Amino acid sequence: MVSNINIKKIMAKRVITKIGDVFCANIDGKHKRYLQYIVSDLSQLNSDVVRIFKKKYPLETNIDLSEIIKDEVDFYSHCVTSAGVKKGLWEKVGNIREVGKIEYIIFKCKFDFTSVEIQNDWEIWKINEESIRVGKLNNKYKQAYLGLIFHPEDIIHKLKTGVYPGVFAKFE
Repeated sequence: MVSNINIKKIMAKRVITKIGDVFCANIDGKHKRYLQYIVSDLSQLNSDVVRIFKKKYPLETNIDLSEIIKDEVDFYSHCVTSAGVKKGLWEKVGNIREVGKIEYIIFKCKFDFTSVEIQNDWEIWKINEESIRVGKLNNKYKQAYLGLIFHPEDIIHKLKTGVYPGVFAKFE
């Protein structure tokens, strides 16, 4: 049985994020990068899709959000944005309605991430569309973004290093 005190603690920790929210992540104690929640993807468990911007800024820099979203996108990823806030990995800094063109974003996923040798088990999809089993990736789809739902820590790792941690780096 859950007491009223425990319910209040659980509710106090609840973080609500909305499409358009912009987040700031401290990546090394000196620099920060920005990401924006752009859409929920029904094709991937209705998870949040974020776009991560390339430019990194000194921590003390104050940048207008309208300038941040003009930056080049480094990558797109599925994650739970509220989990990143709860874990203190990024903080919400505002909301901008402009989320870019989502209809051109393509994700890819393998059925077997345990083998680099097996390369004929890929599927691709666009946000909120059915996936298409393509087998081996052609050049067009090799550039697609990994479509797994990543932990916020994995997103931070990629912000810092340019690759996802562990086995996934082999498939980017």
